[in-house]
Amino acid sequence: MQHARRQALQRLLGGLGAASLGVPGWQAAHAQASGARPIRLVVPYPPGGPLDTVARALAERVQATLGPVVVDNRPGAGGNLGADLVARSAPDGRTLVMGAVATHAINPWLFAHLPYDPVRDFTPILRVAQVPNVLVMNTDTAQALGIRTLADLVNHARRHPGQLNYGSGGNGSAGHLAGEMFKAQAGVFMVHIPYAGGAPAQLALLSGQVDLTFDNLASAAVNVRAGKLRALAVTTARRSAAMPDVPTMAEAGAKLGLAKFDVGTWFGLFGPAGLPPDVLQRLAQAFQAALQSAEVQARLLSLMAEAAPLGPAAFASFVQAELARWGPVVRSSGARVD
Repeated sequence: MQHARRQALQRLLGGLGAASLGVPGWQAAHAQASGARPIRLVVPYPPGGPLDTVARALAERVQATLGPVVVDNRPGAGGNLGADLVARSAPDGRTLVMGAVATHAINPWLFAHLPYDPVRDFTPILRVAQVPNVLVMNTDTAQALGIRTLADLVNHARRHPGQLNYGSGGNGSAGHLAGEMFKAQAGVFMVHIPYAGGAPAQLALLSGQVDLTFDNLASAAVNVRAGKLRALAVTTARRSAAMPDVPTMAEAGAKLGLAKFDVGTWFGLFGPAGLPPDVLQRLAQAFQAALQSAEVQARLLSLMAEAAPLGPAAFASFVQAELARWGPVVRSSGARVD
């Protein structure tokens, strides 16, 4: 009798197991709510930056829909280490990366040996946000040179080629490449001085060692408001809500060759190549809903970032366009990492 009961129980459990095989992998995982493997959201940079901060806010918000999400910081090689980790992961929706303009549009041209293909090895899920950069000058330097506007800067640089310099967080950094794009479009020559990170570059600007930088808006805002730095233009196509009085590069430089200038730091969510359509749709919907929440919007505002959602298809097209756009800029800069 006991043996018969054991056999009946085994048949029942076997039937349940077989039935679960007919459920899509994502739904089966969520059917085991308490035992589901957490989603691993890789941040390919150190903790504390804007990308990391937003990733953590989103991870917290989507847990009610997707289950546990663990943020895993994997910095190194300009973001390449973390991106490559996800590119090599199984396409089951459990390992994602918060990529950026660097990992998917700049590094492929900057690094001689990139371990992944930015298009072939990933599934774009959602573009999340954009962070404007701003062209700032040391206020004392600007006053001494009589520079109050972007036009003043361009005209001075044209009259005095090579006499102005600009700092950046390093060769191939966003600030460096924004400067190279500015030089090419405005037809000016300025000397680039790279530093080991954005913070040392800003200290050099504040002390007058360099004349200007193309800095992250959130980093520069405190010193702009304190009067130590003069903001001449934001680098994105639209003005920033955080500094609405500062014109865009295109507005202030429309007659100076800068009418099409548009440079910003963007970041977004990617999975490995081959994510199943149902998994992709569920992830995109959950993260977009989280992005629109009041809590995440407030976090973005504190970073002077702006939500910039693009769904999977539009985000994929955007990444390919960015990749094509940054190639000539990196090549003209001469920056290369071997």
